[in-house]
Amino acid sequence: MTVRYRVLTGLFLLSTITYLDRVCMNVVSKYVKADLHLDNQQFGWILGAFSLAYALFEIPTGALGDRLGPRRVLTRVVLWWSGFTMLTGTAFNFLYLLIVRFLFGMGEAGAYPNASIAIARWFPAVEVGRAQSVIWAAGRLGGALTPLLVIPLVHWAGWRWAFAVLGLVGVVWAVGWYSWFRDEPTEKAGVSAAELEVIETGRNIRPTDHRIPWQTILRNPDLWALMLMCHLFFYGSYFFTNWSSVYFQEGRGMSEDDSKNFISLSYFLGAIGCLVGGLLSDALSKRYGLKIGRRAVGMGGLGLSSVFFLLAGLATDNQTAGYLLATCVLMKDLALPVAFAVCIDIGQRNAGAVTGSMNFAGQLGGFFITILFGMIVEQTKNFNYPLFLIAGCLFVSALLWLKIDPTKPVTVRE
Repeated sequence: MTVRYRVLTGLFLLSTITYLDRVCMNVVSKYVKADLHLDNQQFGWILGAFSLAYALFEIPTGALGDRLGPRRVLTRVVLWWSGFTMLTGTAFNFLYLLIVRFLFGMGEAGAYPNASIAIARWFPAVEVGRAQSVIWAAGRLGGALTPLLVIPLVHWAGWRWAFAVLGLVGVVWAVGWYSWFRDEPTEKAGVSAAELEVIETGRNIRPTDHRIPWQTILRNPDLWALMLMCHLFFYGSYFFTNWSSVYFQEGRGMSEDDSKNFISLSYFLGAIGCLVGGLLSDALSKRYGLKIGRRAVGMGGLGLSSVFFLLAGLATDNQTAGYLLATCVLMKDLALPVAFAVCIDIGQRNAGAVTGSMNFAGQLGGFFITILFGMIVEQTKNFNYPLFLIAGCLFVSALLWLKIDPTKPVTVRE
């Protein structure tokens, strides 16, 4: 295995752990709400605290990675969030848990922008889409494994110990990453001359220039379209991250086992979607050009997901609704690695800042839907109304791909 694919293996593990920690709160929601006496509206604020903090600190942490490199920044990110993952298990009331989850989100911010920086520095441009697809497929794998691993652990030791165990796993990853990884291929022992040539002649960055041309970046209409697309896209993503367990058990009356199975199925299909989306986008880009290759997959995946969300909300049969929602994840996640690949396409040497900007907008979308879901359900007692809202957001998100041009970099080359 080439060294750059060993780097990708490390990022694969990072993404898996990230979603284990994120989805854990969704999976144990009924135990946390019962133990701390929380209703759905309060629980929405608990979940939203993570998304808000993640959004606020996404851009600065991505920009920090452009300057300092992903070795140090990712180590700090994972150690921070792992510590607050463990502290989640010590929660004793609403306010304490709200603060801990906010700080958890603050710490995790920048994880994926810095993973994108590592990809930009270690992979030629023609491999960026598939590398992103592997990372996001790993996240979906982590989400799929969470209910299968955490629910038995909760039954054995309680929900508090689940967070302690997951936090320790993150600490182990951080120590290994800092010890082994290097920010530049030229700094890493064991990289052959042939691999160095492939990387350095094929990538789209100049690693010595860390200037962040914010005025140029923020005046770029393609970036604004990308940010709005991601904002609406994440309305769909955060339903599955934060509320799917509550929806299946309280909204649809499913058993914990049925809920666990549908959540796992959703994320397994999402992993397939991520892999197919990245590979398909790279293949189409090679044959028809970058613009068609990125747009076709992004627009098609989100458009189809919008249709399946609408059908799931209208379905009267619980099993049918579960399978439709799982298919939603498959479709929408076709677009996920493509969106992050576009950040590298147009961000180039400032890939971290551009990825952070897009993900900032996305996390704000995650914050809004997390709060709105809890409020709508608590006020109307109807769990399907939010699904209709999400379907509309995904439809608009699909159309925004017509305004995104991955062939136009946002930076100014001197």
